[in-house]
Amino acid sequence: MTARDAIDLSAYLARLGWSGATAPTRDVLDGLIAAHTAAIAFEAIDPWRGVPVTIDLPDLEAKLVRGGRGGYCFEHNLLFAAALRAIGFRVSYLAARVLWLQREDAITPRSHMLLRVELDEGPRLADVGFGRLTPTASIALVADVVQPTPLEPFRLVATGSDWRMQAALKGAWRTLYRFDLEPQHLMDLVLANHYAGTHPRSVFVNDLIAARPMADRRLTLQNRRFAIEYRDGVREARELRDVAEVRRVLAEQFGVAVPEDPWLDERLAGLPG
Repeated sequence: MTARDAIDLSAYLARLGWSGATAPTRDVLDGLIAAHTAAIAFEAIDPWRGVPVTIDLPDLEAKLVRGGRGGYCFEHNLLFAAALRAIGFRVSYLAARVLWLQREDAITPRSHMLLRVELDEGPRLADVGFGRLTPTASIALVADVVQPTPLEPFRLVATGSDWRMQAALKGAWRTLYRFDLEPQHLMDLVLANHYAGTHPRSVFVNDLIAARPMADRRLTLQNRRFAIEYRDGVREARELRDVAEVRRVLAEQFGVAVPEDPWLDERLAGLPG
């Protein structure tokens, strides 16, 4: 492992508040997923304010571990992969086409990444960066089996080489994304990250988005719309009034150290409802 690839594992685990075992087992994998997703919010403030998202490991550590920030899928999952490898897990990258709020047959870009983790009992998927419906536990790479997680049940549906990740919401299965099992190189993710962070049609360029799963609820923010969705299906939502309240919710509810940036405040002031 080179210095460029080596993560400061102690600092990462401290960021998560993790004091448990560090061994390449399923229990540790699931525990780290739950701790990571609760501690480090999904947020895409940087692409929304026009700041490039870099995914080199030192930049990810500076932002997500030491800087009190969150990130989107490439940031979360690359950081998580580095931590897993440092512990001794065998990890590869996969790419996915997001189908959330899309037709099932839509052809979308490969703008999402997830991880394949090899365990003695078989491969599992880890994805700590999907935002609105990030799974808070690993998912076994088997088709047509309902898999409980601390929040929603998930399942995988396979058709040939095509796999779909689905979550059960209010009694209906909803597809998050589709993917295949071809391992991706880091350069593949660099290109996908550039699209997600800069393309004028990217949702992250056009909307302020944040999400955070907790033990019994999910928090989401899209522009001024802040929502709390409980595990029992109860949903509370409200419009945030002004820049100060958006900043306060990001800091207090999502745990994000919001950048002090006059341009960011100008954009926040112009947020749609």
